[in-house]
Amino acid sequence: MQSPAPGRHAPPRDQAARSRWLGTALIGGAALAVLLGAIRLIADGTALFPGAEQGWALAVLTGIIVGHLVALGRDRWWGGSGSGAALTLAMLLLYGWVPAALVSLAVVTLVGTVRRHRRPQALLHGAADITGIGAAALVLALWGGHPSVARPWLPAGWDAAAIPALLCTALVYLGVTRALLWLCFAPPGGGRPPGPYRAALLRQGSVGVALLGIAPLIVVVAVHKPVLVPLFAVPLIALDSTLWIARVRAEEQLLDPLTGLPNRRWLLDRTRVALAEAERTGSRCALVLIDLDRFRWVNDTLGHLAGDRLLLRIADRLQRALPGDAETARLGGDEFAVLLPTVASATSAQRAAREILASFAAPLELDGMPLVVEASAGVAVYPEHATEPEGLLRRADVAMYTAKRNRAGAEVYEPSRDINTPGRLGLLGDLRRALDTGRITLHYQPKVGFDGRVAGLEALLRWEHPVRGRVPPDQFIELAETSGLMPRLTEYVLETALGQVARWREAGITVPVAVNVSPRDVHTPGFAGAVAARLARHGVPAGSLQLEITEHVMLEDPQQAADTLAGLTGHGVRMSLDDFGTGYSSLSHLRRLPVSELKIDRSFVARLARNAEDAEIVRCTVDLAHSLGLVVVAEGVEDDQTWERLRDLGCDAVQGWLVSPAMPAAETTAWLRARRTDAAHDGPPPLSGATAAPPARRAGP
Repeated sequence: MQSPAPGRHAPPRDQAARSRWLGTALIGGAALAVLLGAIRLIADGTALFPGAEQGWALAVLTGIIVGHLVALGRDRWWGGSGSGAALTLAMLLLYGWVPAALVSLAVVTLVGTVRRHRRPQALLHGAADITGIGAAALVLALWGGHPSVARPWLPAGWDAAAIPALLCTALVYLGVTRALLWLCFAPPGGGRPPGPYRAALLRQGSVGVALLGIAPLIVVVAVHKPVLVPLFAVPLIALDSTLWIARVRAEEQLLDPLTGLPNRRWLLDRTRVALAEAERTGSRCALVLIDLDRFRWVNDTLGHLAGDRLLLRIADRLQRALPGDAETARLGGDEFAVLLPTVASATSAQRAAREILASFAAPLELDGMPLVVEASAGVAVYPEHATEPEGLLRRADVAMYTAKRNRAGAEVYEPSRDINTPGRLGLLGDLRRALDTGRITLHYQPKVGFDGRVAGLEALLRWEHPVRGRVPPDQFIELAETSGLMPRLTEYVLETALGQVARWREAGITVPVAVNVSPRDVHTPGFAGAVAARLARHGVPAGSLQLEITEHVMLEDPQQAADTLAGLTGHGVRMSLDDFGTGYSSLSHLRRLPVSELKIDRSFVARLARNAEDAEIVRCTVDLAHSLGLVVVAEGVEDDQTWERLRDLGCDAVQGWLVSPAMPAAETTAWLRARRTDAAHDGPPPLSGATAAPPARRAGP
């Protein structure tokens, strides 16, 4: 369903009431003025309209212009018709305001008769035009001009002093009519007109001046050669068409060509008006950014034409779900925005966003296939989050991506999650430079079995910032994931870790190393082949590399993730499922993922010795993993009681500060050598003096 053009949007209640009051007053005043003027002329015995050759010539020109307006076939914009204005002004200058008003009335009547659905708008245009004629007649009277059919203002009496009168009369007529029409048909929210409309207003003004400049020429020709008056239809219609083109281009600049909804440019202009009103009244307004989840699947499966039809259905549903005076726009692709001009708080704005998302719950049928459309929304509120439209939109975008990552539906903007703050952007630049200069290092944390054998090492990133000191890994890894730097960071980790594994193997130390990879890496086409090529280049067997993934890899694009993981295991790379128990559907993912190891998240391990529920969760997890043939590793082991409890529950290996913190490569090498690494064994080497007792806590950070 096509939405109305931005300039014709339904106004808020107060503006609608103002427009109705103004329209009623205009129509009533114009009708009364024409009636009284006609009665006075009839009482004086004066004709209402010129007769003879001049009258017929002007009537024919009027008929041609009416035919042009009807044939144009478009709804009249708030600027009205320039050709009709030129003819009306010519009548005013030559025969006075009553004949001019009758010409305007004839145009309105005839056009309204043919296009019945536009009669109310036609009446408003006519009333504004007649009011403008009256204002121009008053200006002309101030210059001593009182033309009528009986006493026309003939060009023979014009001199240099008549030029200011002609100019002022034309400008007042143009200004009053356009101002009244703007008040009646202005876009909602008041304030200054949107950017494209301001440009169109200037174009319309210049075209209007050109059209009104023709009016005195019509007067001259009507007096001396009336038979030529109908020929003015050619330049009038040509210039009038230019005005219509300006209107159409202005609307096209503000509309999305597919859905007919307003576009980003309109949204920013409209938001600017809403912010100004909120500042004036001391209220709040909000911007909601909506992005469809997995819309790419529709395009890939059913084709882009089906995707376009789905967007049309969604746009229609979105419009019907809008609360109160809210307005919507399509920003491009599968992104939509909703402007809430007045909200009580961020919570109420979030509630409105969730109600809009709830309207998507009912399935949509497309090509006989029922589709359930899901979406994520981000909310930003003025003045808490931003004070200008661009900032509000940017922060709503940040909140939307947070909602998409967390699968939370609708999220309100939080500065702590925004990487686009100056401090975080500066940190991102420092991270890029640290990668370029090799200041990002890898530390290695051992995984140790209860029989005393080293089960492997996990490569962990460390960054010592020259000013900030040690930056927490969670902080700069999140920066990399949200900025597009993650593939480069993963490439750096793999290159560094495999190079170190190769050096250890040359030294007779054969211990497997685990590297964390992000969902973005797994969803990158060709990732499995790139890993295999890197293994071959370093001369490292695939069994010496283990990749740690999380359940999130299956959430966005399960097929791509499955293909990548199958490729990696096909090359011989082992997979480990990290942070088990913190995802959304762990058991279903565990069944689908080709992993050989499961790591219990530290949040369960930390309370294991004190919390019976956590202990039961760990026990069930160990039993489940063993039934599937998986090795179980517990993370975050820091005390003897937890070690003993995990051993009793049947866990296979542990990792944590009780064994050792993450160490630089040189220190890890010394740690491994001290445990009498078995050079002939291409698997977990034993600890020297292996025992089932927990190792002593290692000193150090």
